[in-house]
Amino acid sequence: MSTSSSSPAGTESREAAVVDAAPKQLLIGGKWRAATGDRTYQVEDPSTGRALCSVADASPEDGIAALAAAHEAQATWAKHPPRERGEILRRAYELIQQRHEDLALLMTLEMGKPLPEARGEITYASEFFRWFAEEAVRIGGDYAVAPSGTGRFLVTQQPVGPTLLITPWNFPMAMGTRKIGPAIAAGCTSVIKPAHQTPLSMLALAEILQEAGLPDGVLNVVTAVGAGAVMEPMIRDGRARKLSFTGSTSVGRKLIEQSAEQVLNVSMELGGNAPFLVFADADLDTAVEGAMQAKMRNIGEACTAANRFYVHADVADEFSRRLAERMGSLRLGRGVADDVQVGPLIDATQLGKVDELVNDAVGHGAEVVVGGSRHDGEGYFYPPTVLKNVPAQARMTREEIFGPVAPISTFTDEQSAIDQANDTEYGLVAYVYTRDLNRALRVSEALESGMIGLNQGVVSNPAAPFGGVKASGLGREGGKVGIDEFLETKYIAIGGL
Repeated sequence: MSTSSSSPAGTESREAAVVDAAPKQLLIGGKWRAATGDRTYQVEDPSTGRALCSVADASPEDGIAALAAAHEAQATWAKHPPRERGEILRRAYELIQQRHEDLALLMTLEMGKPLPEARGEITYASEFFRWFAEEAVRIGGDYAVAPSGTGRFLVTQQPVGPTLLITPWNFPMAMGTRKIGPAIAAGCTSVIKPAHQTPLSMLALAEILQEAGLPDGVLNVVTAVGAGAVMEPMIRDGRARKLSFTGSTSVGRKLIEQSAEQVLNVSMELGGNAPFLVFADADLDTAVEGAMQAKMRNIGEACTAANRFYVHADVADEFSRRLAERMGSLRLGRGVADDVQVGPLIDATQLGKVDELVNDAVGHGAEVVVGGSRHDGEGYFYPPTVLKNVPAQARMTREEIFGPVAPISTFTDEQSAIDQANDTEYGLVAYVYTRDLNRALRVSEALESGMIGLNQGVVSNPAAPFGGVKASGLGREGGKVGIDEFLETKYIAIGGL
């Protein structure tokens, strides 16, 4: 593994220009404004640990003002023609495409992922706007004769109302468009609170939506270090009617408790502990390539990341060798450098957690095949790591690693593989590699997971439903069902016929 710490020649001025161009204030009721008391906080470059810029640090009062703006705009927005709601999303999609490179660079600077991955996320994020632009005009209903024949049933769908959206730092634009897109298409106004580590991508996106013609108050953005202090008053206020959150299960549980007071409609995309199953008959070339995608996408900082590798004993050594060879050859460094494949983790806390989990596994008997110790120097870097013979007692078999670490354990029969995969409170995604069709279907049906990657290392797609079971969440985002999370069903009974 080699490292690269410098930016390509002549890019520092462009980096500064991209950061300078991003909004730094709160967006409330269509107006960019400072936080109460002009409070700000610093956004950090995780590749250096140094500040990029300062942005507004909202107070609880700012949050309530944003909710009031969303509430005031709701009735008018709900009546806005569905076609025009879709056209706004379509125009925003086109503007994102036009600014693709600047948005990717901005994301890399605040989050750390290599530029090629940031470019991929910008494309992925924009596709949610294109998808829901098309879904806005397909909101349906039903008309039926009552079974008795003496009445009629009229069923319609209406926007759920003002919505609170909370997004994570790992996919700072895509997790926003995956929520904002269906909210706009359905006719809901929103207040969005991006993660404090990565506010710039969301602020840039909000500016694009304004330019695309989104009316004032339909999307409001509050940035803040203290998420709980700002969000809880809005959740308990009574004017919000829905909460959509992507983040950890522990925080999700707290938000569900808070939402119970007002009986808010909630969507929760929470933690994962994805098993990656490789059977003896798997195509190892395909399995290793899929493992690289499932593990190393976004530096391993993804809820869909393969967290536990269960490999049949007959092929475990060969799989481990090949995976370690691939991961050990990856180049570590600042994401803006052309040759970098692995950027920094998001902050010192996450770096410390990954290091702690690896040390715990090794302490329980796991063997380091490649990597295994934190990177020296500035920034929050951890080298791609492969561990084998990881015992069930290791914490990383139960906790999300959220880093570039692949822990490998073995199995000898199909049922034990299924049992180990299901031995977790989570159930977001699982990966299965086999060339036996019957086994593929049998195992996929037996796995307690909302999504399955069958001989495929990436499951995310704007046209497909995304979500999990058990402690991995409630509801689905994306696909045809994604807009349903922002709609209420109304039944009108018609008599006298």
